[in-house]
Amino acid sequence: MKSTLTVTFLGTGTSQGIPVIGSNHPVCLSNDSKDKRLRVSVLLTWENYRYVIDCGPDFRQQMLRENVQSIDGILLTHEHSDHTAGLDDIRPFSFQKGHVDFFAHQRVFNSLHQRFAYIFETENKYPGAPTINEIEIDKNSSFTIGNKEVIPVEAFHAALPVLGFKIDRFTYLTDVKTMEEAEIQKIKGTEILVINCLRKKPHHSHLNLEEALALIQKIGPKTTYLTHISHLMGFHKAVEAELPDNIHLAYDGLTVEVKN
Repeated sequence: MKSTLTVTFLGTGTSQGIPVIGSNHPVCLSNDSKDKRLRVSVLLTWENYRYVIDCGPDFRQQMLRENVQSIDGILLTHEHSDHTAGLDDIRPFSFQKGHVDFFAHQRVFNSLHQRFAYIFETENKYPGAPTINEIEIDKNSSFTIGNKEVIPVEAFHAALPVLGFKIDRFTYLTDVKTMEEAEIQKIKGTEILVINCLRKKPHHSHLNLEEALALIQKIGPKTTYLTHISHLMGFHKAVEAELPDNIHLAYDGLTVEVKN
């Protein structure tokens, strides 16, 4: 029997987070904790395994908040800074066993080599730098983390291919604007879907609320949680009240169990 997968939302905000620096927007000034959003990421736990999807600039704060003592690896959706800028903060985990397993498309690793060159030095490497074990993945082949199979799912963030992940009956998609029909078919039967939804007005590279609801209907999950949310979506409480009963705004610290 497969073990229950627990999903903890480490961050549910867009690239600037909420509140946005210097903003006087009412959502940025809200006292509701659910209106305060770190950059988007989730922690996956089951049995004694712990994996993280994306490590943005709030990674350290997120690990401390959730009291994460160790991780088994990190899956990257794509190379943008709000999903990778916390790379250096993996150091405590790297020092524990000498490296951290990273699962990403080769294009993403190529970008990280440029932006974090000191981490990937092979000669005269700075001894305080973390060590990454690069495990290349793509949309065509499943892979294993712990004792669970992961099915990569490709979507497009404007023209940039990004990867989502289906694990058991859970699917995580972020920074999606469009998906091809063959990729949608991969995630049919998903019980719990997490998908980005930036705001109500259209955006060139992210789903807005109308587009997200249409794609959710096409995928057909039992329950959906919206993430990668900007302050322009509105107050959490107000938007949550407008959504269908089986669709929710995720919030930082929310924990969901995926039973099998």
